[in-house]
Amino acid sequence: MYLIFTDLDGTLLDHDTYSWEAARPALDRLKRQHVPWMLVTSKTRAEVELWRRILGNEHPFIVENGGAAFLPAGYLPGPVRGSEQRDAYEVIEWGTPYGELVNSLQMASQSSQCRVRGFHEMTVEEVSTLCQLPLEQAVLATQREYDEPFLILDPDRTGALVEAIEQQGRQWTRGGRFWHILGANDKAHAVKAVGALFEEVYGPVITIGLGDGLNDVPFLNVVASPVLIRSPYSAELKSRVPRGVLTDLPGPAGWNDALLRMIPA
Repeated sequence: MYLIFTDLDGTLLDHDTYSWEAARPALDRLKRQHVPWMLVTSKTRAEVELWRRILGNEHPFIVENGGAAFLPAGYLPGPVRGSEQRDAYEVIEWGTPYGELVNSLQMASQSSQCRVRGFHEMTVEEVSTLCQLPLEQAVLATQREYDEPFLILDPDRTGALVEAIEQQGRQWTRGGRFWHILGANDKAHAVKAVGALFEEVYGPVITIGLGDGLNDVPFLNVVASPVLIRSPYSAELKSRVPRGVLTDLPGPAGWNDALLRMIPA
């Protein structure tokens, strides 16, 4: 059984236009073959719910760099170990509450003398402009629970800032547009946990991961077949995920080509 874990921005979605049309042939094949494909992203639950409706995805998903996994209620037979019922989901949480992360970022900024601008300080209009999102989607992007994206305003103090973040007992990562501060969670832990749930029910699975950014490195290194979607970070991504296969094309076109080669017709 194949399990697909995929990033969204710059991977299944075009980095600039957010179009996914180039991936339609592979998505159609996954649907015909009943292959579960799960979104693993820094986006919020509200954002992912929108994209699941657009993409016709009905599978579990992982939000905010591994802050939590949301499994549609009844998706797997029996209760999901370690989950709690919330709305129409069985939810497994690993993330640190958002308010605590914001406080940690502010303290790290002060102690490192490195100015930052986090999502909590931005207007919806700013988020819309920075992310190239319509206002209504920018509103969804601000509904954060486990991860604070931020910009570094003093690049020469970056090293001091990330050291201060670590001294706060937090982790950091870098996506396509923003740096992120988070707790003890990451995409890798969440992907391994969700994969284990599937194995308990269906037996051995073959995991495929697709990503384009440095925050995808942890989960790409724990799947059986990592696919590196071509991006400005390709060289560093390849050095950090040496088993990864680099696509010729970026974004959804590269995503499409990779999966059509890997999943039998």
